[in-house]
Amino acid sequence: MLLRARRLCAFYGDFQALFDVDLEIGAGETVAVIGANGAGKSTLLRALVGLSRVPPQAICLDERPIGGESPVTLARLGIALVPEGRRLFPSLSVEENLLMGTASCRPGPWGLSRVYELFPVLRERRKNAGTALSGGQQQMVAIGRALMANPRLLLCDELSLGLAPAVTREIYARLAEVRAGGTALVIVEQDIGQALRVADRVTCLQEGRVRLSGRPDRLAREQISAAYFGM
Repeated sequence: MLLRARRLCAFYGDFQALFDVDLEIGAGETVAVIGANGAGKSTLLRALVGLSRVPPQAICLDERPIGGESPVTLARLGIALVPEGRRLFPSLSVEENLLMGTASCRPGPWGLSRVYELFPVLRERRKNAGTALSGGQQQMVAIGRALMANPRLLLCDELSLGLAPAVTREIYARLAEVRAGGTALVIVEQDIGQALRVADRVTCLQEGRVRLSGRPDRLAREQISAAYFGM
């Protein structure tokens, strides 16, 4: 097991957003986290990447407690986040945005040349301002920036948000290549169908609690809908 969360509670300001959440992610595995708006999905990712204070034992990486560690420390240990909304630096070019991902100085196979192989359009646009690109291309930059940190675990928050279905399919096809290289993925999605297609396991949050968890091929659509909508 690469990462394990046990009885994880987390707050968004003064508001408790997660209640005793359990989550396991195996090495090289893809886990989808689904749920409606306000279910706690983004708060879960924030806790995993060190942006929310949690007890050390609440999250373990390779059985080592890492809860409450700083984002810098967790990046060096191999956890990277593709944030919701992409959050590119508007004053930087595509290539400069990508290079920001090397700040953790973590060694590994991902560098500019490999990111450009994964997303060829970024090589063509490397001198353009990152925010001058289309939404799909900006999402590619955000993914590439995270990969430049050479993560063992890549956390992806709402990749399909605001993107056309064809662009979403292209991005998920590229993520399959990332996973083939051994990187584990946690994918937060409101698009249930997309999440179920790519995941080895799925966890459904509802009002900050795990309502359903298991392998997609062993869960009935009725079960998933009931957990998603709290029925």
